[in-house]
Amino acid sequence: MNLTPAIIGRLIYIIRSAKVMLDSNLAEFYGVSTKRLNEQVKRNSDRFPKDFVFQLTKSECDSLRSQFATFSESIARRKFLPYVFTEQGVAMLSSVLNGKEAIKVNVSIMRTFVKMRKLLASDESLLDKIERLEEGTLEFQKGVDKVFRIVFERLDEANKSIETLEINTPLLPKNRRKIGLKK
Repeated sequence: MNLTPAIIGRLIYIIRSAKVMLDSNLAEFYGVSTKRLNEQVKRNSDRFPKDFVFQLTKSECDSLRSQFATFSESIARRKFLPYVFTEQGVAMLSSVLNGKEAIKVNVSIMRTFVKMRKLLASDESLLDKIERLEEGTLEFQKGVDKVFRIVFERLDEANKSIETLEINTPLLPKNRRKIGLKK
């Protein structure tokens, strides 16, 4: 199977705040049965603490089944709830599944996890930049609002002054003598 980061990335799920991969997907990548993969994990249980591998609950399984078609295909016709492996669990699999193919698969998967981590880290910095930009925009908007408020206050004052000036200015008589050249 030709493993690309895109294929692997689609099979990484976030469960219990951890990025994980299903035992059946990993077994397929490594070219072994899911049963054999899980047997190796159980035989080497000291290498797989609970933060490396854990079994899904029925509600987690049902939730994922409804959200992802690839997940439903991966767990079809299974007697037991699937196990999922964190990045550290996937790394540990290479020590219990021997062979050149297993090593190549493991390297591909680990590179995908690293790319995802970098992408998420860059997304965090982008989020920070957007938040700062929004804050700056808000500050700028507050400044603009203040300027407009001052301008409108001055215009109101000017209008009041003009109204006062018009009220206090005496009207000129209609029959007054005009100054200037006659035409």
